[in-house]
Amino acid sequence: MAAPLSGFIRHLQSEKRHSARTCDNYQRDLQRLALWLTGVGCDCWADLSSHDVRRYVAHLSKGGLGGRSIARHLSSIRRFYQYLLREGLARDNPALDIRAPKTGRRLPKVADVDQINQLLEVNPDDPLEVRDLAMFELMYSSGLRLAELAGLDLLSLDLKGREVRVLGKGNKERILPVGGKAVTALNNWLAMRSSVAPEGEPAVFVSQRGDRLSRRSIQARLARWGVLQGADQRLHPHLLRHSFASHMLESSGDLRAVQELLGHADIATTQVYTHLDFQHLARVYDQSHPRARRRRGGSGSGES
Repeated sequence: MAAPLSGFIRHLQSEKRHSARTCDNYQRDLQRLALWLTGVGCDCWADLSSHDVRRYVAHLSKGGLGGRSIARHLSSIRRFYQYLLREGLARDNPALDIRAPKTGRRLPKVADVDQINQLLEVNPDDPLEVRDLAMFELMYSSGLRLAELAGLDLLSLDLKGREVRVLGKGNKERILPVGGKAVTALNNWLAMRSSVAPEGEPAVFVSQRGDRLSRRSIQARLARWGVLQGADQRLHPHLLRHSFASHMLESSGDLRAVQELLGHADIATTQVYTHLDFQHLARVYDQSHPRARRRRGGSGSGES
């Protein structure tokens, strides 16, 4: 079984001009398959059937591989058998119609409302901590991405109108409401900002040196803030954005509105937050759906 595999790798290197890393990945995947085939008593590539490939997928899954990794293995097998068919070393491609198991989407971590209140209900007097509170209040108030917060300019703030204009992914602009707590925190910071920022600096949030605060610095300051406030998990900017989305959806139930606020091009991206209020939805379903409600006065004679 080694000769066809070696020939395939040479084919990728010389004819397809694939990188050494890509070739190594193919070789590693197919050597793993070859080892499994030897273990089940198969010593010829041409004898591999679709049933065998399905068994192999189950073996990989049982071994802890996720859907994406298994999909890559299947891709390697399909590509290998295309080569074997061309060389007359196989009769068909046994992996052609085999699909990897679906990968569960990673669910965003969130903080509950009480945790957010504990995090933000402070009265800092140090200018940098006043700045930090303004940043974190704004992120939670308006659901800003880290890049949107870091790139925010003074001209984008309208605190009298309680709005902020941000430039999101794909250079798409959106105008977002700013909550009262965030407006207060921002006004407190802007009153101190001139003591740090040089004249003409457009950035809302600046460092001790007076230049625009970097994304990495914002991440570090939020992690530090969490430690100081006794947070029970490591804080990061996306946690505030996720918490904003979750709390908005839980209160309003308006997925389209939350999609607009977050700046998601596809509503499927926003739907990941719906799991967070699933128990509430399940209760509503049980109380409302005519086929979900239990009959009163007994189970009925026709049930078994």
